[in-house]
Amino acid sequence: MQGAGNDFVVLDETRGLLGLTAAHYRLLGDRHFGIGADQILTVRPSPAPGIDFEYLIHNADGAEVEQCGNGARCFARFVRDQGLCTKATIRVQTRAGVIEPRIMPDGRVTVDMGAPVFALADIPFDDTGLQPQAFGAWEQWPLRLVGAAQQETLRVAVLSMGNPHAVLQVDDVAAAPVALQGPQIQVNPAFPRGVNVGFMQIVNRSQIRLRVFERGVGETLACGSGACAAVVAGIRLGLLDATVAVQTRGGVLSISWAGANVMMTGPATPVFHGEIDLPDTL
Repeated sequence: MQGAGNDFVVLDETRGLLGLTAAHYRLLGDRHFGIGADQILTVRPSPAPGIDFEYLIHNADGAEVEQCGNGARCFARFVRDQGLCTKATIRVQTRAGVIEPRIMPDGRVTVDMGAPVFALADIPFDDTGLQPQAFGAWEQWPLRLVGAAQQETLRVAVLSMGNPHAVLQVDDVAAAPVALQGPQIQVNPAFPRGVNVGFMQIVNRSQIRLRVFERGVGETLACGSGACAAVVAGIRLGLLDATVAVQTRGGVLSISWAGANVMMTGPATPVFHGEIDLPDTL
């Protein structure tokens, strides 16, 4: 499946666990030797009363992660299309908490992504030796690029959408050095669990362009949680209005935030169904 170009392998474990290892997830995500995907999504049965499903997310490098907004939309379409659920709104348990995707009449899916997290310890972000700089009603943090040929410092806004994000503003996202600076920011020791890095160009107060370098994946065509993080950062920095169209390389996402939970609406599209034989051990 794909959501705005962010692509996924979706697995049904509602009838029994498949017992996959990190190596299996890496093989599934490999675009040459496996199927190929940014993330592998797993549907599991309800873990508790009032919850419809459990939802696991593994990056292409095999590591499990907390949140994926584009994946949540594809998850919702999958369980409806496969007849696993007939509800328009479902409650899903993730590592980051409970989310509630809602399938719209036009086939798009709206996801309540929950409230953004700003407490540094909960992102997590280690501010030891760093001094924030006030910007609007919020702040940005100066970060040195790890491994850069020259000592270059960038200013980033940091927050969590169930997973950690660093958002930096750029003049032209098409020319932004995403492949160079994304990995350098990701390994900065201020982010003990790594970080998703968003490069945001503000077009006007209701429109941005965005590229995201994701943990364990690299740059993707879209990142739902990254779009949410960028819009929340832009609003708190005084640069954006409450509803913003986010132009990613794979399509447009609509993000709204009025100070509580973040709402994301966008496409979710099946690409193909198939089978693959996986070795017991790798």
